[in-house]
Amino acid sequence: MNLNDIPIYDNRLIYDFIFSNNDVNQFNNLSELLGYKKNDKLLIIHADDLGLSNSVNQASFEALNKNYINSASVMIPAPNTNEVADYFKENPDTDLGLHLTFTSEWKNYKWHGISQNDSISSLINGKGNFYEKKKEVIKNSNPQDIRKELQAQIDYAISIGIKPTHLDSHEGVLFFSPEFFKIYLDISKKNRLPVFVPKLLAPHFNNDFPQPKNLVVVKMYMADKNISFDNWPEYYESLINNLEPGLNEMIFHLGLDNNEMKKITSNRVAFGSKWRNLDYNVVSSPEFKASLIKNDIKLVTWREIKEILYP
Repeated sequence: MNLNDIPIYDNRLIYDFIFSNNDVNQFNNLSELLGYKKNDKLLIIHADDLGLSNSVNQASFEALNKNYINSASVMIPAPNTNEVADYFKENPDTDLGLHLTFTSEWKNYKWHGISQNDSISSLINGKGNFYEKKKEVIKNSNPQDIRKELQAQIDYAISIGIKPTHLDSHEGVLFFSPEFFKIYLDISKKNRLPVFVPKLLAPHFNNDFPQPKNLVVVKMYMADKNISFDNWPEYYESLINNLEPGLNEMIFHLGLDNNEMKKITSNRVAFGSKWRNLDYNVVSSPEFKASLIKNDIKLVTWREIKEILYP
């Protein structure tokens, strides 16, 4: 598949996510294992990009504290990760995963890996940072460096007091190479952590990599750049009203529309300052909560899934 043709942010499509463990064979009955009926609508309300900035952290912590969201993941190489570790120490029951990060996508706001740059040289550009574009990572990175840095991010998270409940991939970088994908699954199993994988974005794995047994399909929803800011609440309400039975995940990118966030995102529309504030406004609104109740949505977490995967 040509990377140019992959609709990374065309997320009004329903992306099928899977996580797997070859030693468990009950996952066709996940709803029942979680204590629900087969036809119940299960939902994880998740926030990405914790650690990116103080703005993102403030909005995400408040959303967690007030139960607007029930899951999140942190970018370990990002500049404000220690704030997330401090929060987790005070709130150890938080459903917090690792948003495994191999790109540094903002124009004037950069980071590099947890590993020493010279030990993962294929992941680092000439300025000493992660590459800005996913295509650059795929083109230049070798699997050994990916494996080293992936494990380093997990190890560092644990060393600063975070006990992750699951793994996912920032900008989907780990899904665009069969070799990276295999490492992702291997490391997740080694560390006894659930992992989700975008099946729709990686159809070439069907032939190059035999799908692990006992997959759990998670339908994931996220705003995309084709949605008008004026229609933000209606978009999410429509998602909730049309949620299907089984396991679903709704991903928000939270933040405050302040000077810090505007500077970081350079006034970019997609995942920019206003976008993140709109996501916060929606998920914190009484209307959003009322829609969940009206549609009898059952909220679940990756922590609960992890307890089934790795009791």
